[in-house]
Amino acid sequence: MQIGLIGLGRMGANMARRLARDGHRVVVYNRTTAKATELAKEEKGVTAALTVKELVSKLERPRAVWVMVPAGKATGDMVEGLTRLLSRGDVIIDGGNSHYTETLRTAKEVSGKGFHYVDVGTSGGIWGLKEGYSLMIGGEEEVVQRLRPVFETLAPGRSKGWGRVGTTGAGHYVKMVHNGIEYGMMEAYAEGFEVLRAKREQFGLDLHQVAEVWRFGSVIRSWLLDLTADALSLDPDLKDIEGYVEDSGEGRWTALEAIDLGVAVPIIATSLFMRFVSRQDERYADKLLASMRLEFGGHAVKTEGPAKMKVK
Repeated sequence: MQIGLIGLGRMGANMARRLARDGHRVVVYNRTTAKATELAKEEKGVTAALTVKELVSKLERPRAVWVMVPAGKATGDMVEGLTRLLSRGDVIIDGGNSHYTETLRTAKEVSGKGFHYVDVGTSGGIWGLKEGYSLMIGGEEEVVQRLRPVFETLAPGRSKGWGRVGTTGAGHYVKMVHNGIEYGMMEAYAEGFEVLRAKREQFGLDLHQVAEVWRFGSVIRSWLLDLTADALSLDPDLKDIEGYVEDSGEGRWTALEAIDLGVAVPIIATSLFMRFVSRQDERYADKLLASMRLEFGGHAVKTEGPAKMKVK
C-alpha cells in the first residue's frame, strides 16, 4: 500500500522504516527536509518530498496521509493545510496525542470538506520499529478497513496490538486513558524501588537483581519493568539522572475527564501530582508542614544555617 507520512521525529521515522521494510511505499516529509532525504537514501521503499504539496502530488488517489507532528497547533495547522491540497475521499490520519475534543472538532471540519479523518492513539515509543506499535483507532469502519494493511504492519502482529476501538475520537480517548494508567504504573514501580533502596544496606539488596527476578513469573511483570531493569543494570544509583519528571498532557486530561464524569481515579491523580512534586527543589508546602508539626506537637524540624535542628 502507498501512504504519506508527515513528521519524522522519534516515532515517525521508525514508523516509515517499519512500513517500507514490509513492502509499503512511503512518501515522507519533515520540516527539516534533510531528515526526509536521508531516510529515503537509507530505506528502499521510502521517497522524500521537500514540501507537503510535493508529498500529496506523489500519492495515488484515494490518498492516505499520516500526520505525526506534535499535538495542538502543529497538528491543526498541518491538517488545515492538507485540506487545501487533498481531494474528496482522501484520508487524513492523526497519529499524535491530540486531545479527543480537538479531534472531534477537527474531524467535523474535515468531513465537512469531503475528507475522511481517522484518529490513531499510537504507543510504542522508540522501541516500535522492533516491537511494533499499539494502535488505538477511531473512525469510520469502512475507512479503517481500507487502511488495514498499514495497521497490520505497524502493530506487533497482524491480528494483535491494534484495533478500531470506536467512532471518531475514540482512538485518542482510549490513548488518553492508556497514558493515565501508564502514569500510575510508573509511580508504583518508582515508589516500590524507593522502599527497597531504603533497606538496601541492611539486607544487601541488589535492585537490578530484584527487577530481573520480578520480570519472569511475577504478576507485576511488564514492559515497564523490563525497561526499569535495563536502566538499573547501567546505573543502579541513577547518578546521572535528575529526578525531574515531565508530563506530556494525557495524565492531566485523564484526571480532568474523570472529574467531569464523577469517576474516582486516585492513583492516576496522585501519580500526576507526584510529577509536579519532582519539579520542585524545595517545596514551600513541605516547609509549612514541618512548621505546623513544630507548632502543635513540638516536633523537631531541620533549619538552615549552623543550627541544624529546632525543637519548640
